[in-house]
Amino acid sequence: MSIEQLDAVLLTGAAVLLVAVAAVRVSVGTGTPSLLLYLALGLGLGDAGLGIPFTDYELTTVLGYCALVLILTEGGLTTRWPTIRAVIAPAAVLATVGTAVSVVVVGYLAHWLLGLPLLTAVLLGAVVSSTDAAAVFSVLRKVALPKRLTGLLEAESGFNDAPAVILVIALTESLAGGVQAPVWQLAAVAAGELAGGAALGVAVGWLGARGLRSVALPSAGLYPIAVTALCVLAYGGAAQLHLSGFIAVYLAALVLGNSRLPHRASVGSFAEGLGWLAQIGLFVLLGLLVDPTLLDDAVLPALVVGLVLLLVARPLSVVASVTWFRVPLREQVLLSWGGLRGAVPIVLATIPALSGVEGSQGLVEQVFLLVVVFTVVQAPTLPALARALHLDVDLARTLDVDVAPLGALDADVLQVHVGPGSRLHGLAVFELRLPEGADVTLVVRDGTSLVPDPRTVLRHGDDLLVVALAAVRRAAERRLRAVDEGGRLAQWRPSEGREPTGAPPAG
Repeated sequence: MSIEQLDAVLLTGAAVLLVAVAAVRVSVGTGTPSLLLYLALGLGLGDAGLGIPFTDYELTTVLGYCALVLILTEGGLTTRWPTIRAVIAPAAVLATVGTAVSVVVVGYLAHWLLGLPLLTAVLLGAVVSSTDAAAVFSVLRKVALPKRLTGLLEAESGFNDAPAVILVIALTESLAGGVQAPVWQLAAVAAGELAGGAALGVAVGWLGARGLRSVALPSAGLYPIAVTALCVLAYGGAAQLHLSGFIAVYLAALVLGNSRLPHRASVGSFAEGLGWLAQIGLFVLLGLLVDPTLLDDAVLPALVVGLVLLLVARPLSVVASVTWFRVPLREQVLLSWGGLRGAVPIVLATIPALSGVEGSQGLVEQVFLLVVVFTVVQAPTLPALARALHLDVDLARTLDVDVAPLGALDADVLQVHVGPGSRLHGLAVFELRLPEGADVTLVVRDGTSLVPDPRTVLRHGDDLLVVALAAVRRAAERRLRAVDEGGRLAQWRPSEGREPTGAPPAG
């Protein structure tokens, strides 16, 4: 590539990014999922619009994998452990058993309804079986759902990319090579890859968190880079060992994101930016790849498979996976409707297309139409369904806490923002009842700093600096979050232990 060509690519890329960023504003204002706008942008750049030619399935697959690594990194780093802790088991079953049920149901019904060869139909089921992390994270975090359901859907979307990729690759190799491995062998290989990838991801996350806490880097900007590198390291290491890199990167990010990381808010913001960049690039690229001349022939298969997936396969996979965990029927209905598809199925569709599997022509276009049509159907109606099922909750953000180390002093600084829904509003500092060794040292209100005394009353919008010894930092953060949710009554919660009583200190 010459310098002149590079200049043109940079100009075009920057323009596309700016349009995509503006599209987010349109998405928020109209309720349209942003992924649809990015796909439309890609179509507009391709043969149907400006005429930019692009048919490179191999490059799309490679860049798609890179984007998914970054999207899963962002998802893991920004997912709070308390949100998903209670639903890890049902999410894991839904991501594995549920995926298998979905593949089988879609495969057999597509074989019967569309007349596809059985193994080809099962491959199609595997391609569309995975819910999409980018779609789920971007949509669900704007919908007022109970934390349990949001956590379950987010965890499932983080987990189920791995088994879907394993199945698609195995089935593609079987069809391309003409050798069909026994089902038990595929299941054993998949289980081994998932278990090994999970163990490696947790190990990288745990060791990385310990290392970052013990090394005082000279710049706060280095922490996000180091955390992202650790997550990519987990993926690359697992892939080189023939383990599941996708489960490894998600779990490494999940462990890191829920560890006592320095400058955690900066890490989260950096990861969120990378996630947006990956989503924009991936969806635009996939829209660019689609051949408009094949879309007409793809309409019927896309609608048939999409309806089977939405109305039969997804509900059956939910029932088979979470009934054992006593999930109520109305929550199962919402889980069934909330299984959003996005970039992952389209990326997976490029794998058999790249290998030249018989019957894969037009597969990318079929999956593209399926994603577009059923995202339009599912995403905007999810809030209304939640309200109809009486499962909607208040989504107002309350308390944000960031942590930075004080190095040799063996203490941490907690930066606390009192959000619009926080019950810290109206409390005096002494009513926080922070553990011994932690104290509010500064309050910033309306751009003015003040050193609080015990009777200083907190207000919405305040930013607090809390200095805590390392030994009590976790207890101080737990206490702040408890008061944020329970207000003054939080001091009576048994989970908080015995609180000090008596009058506030003089002053």
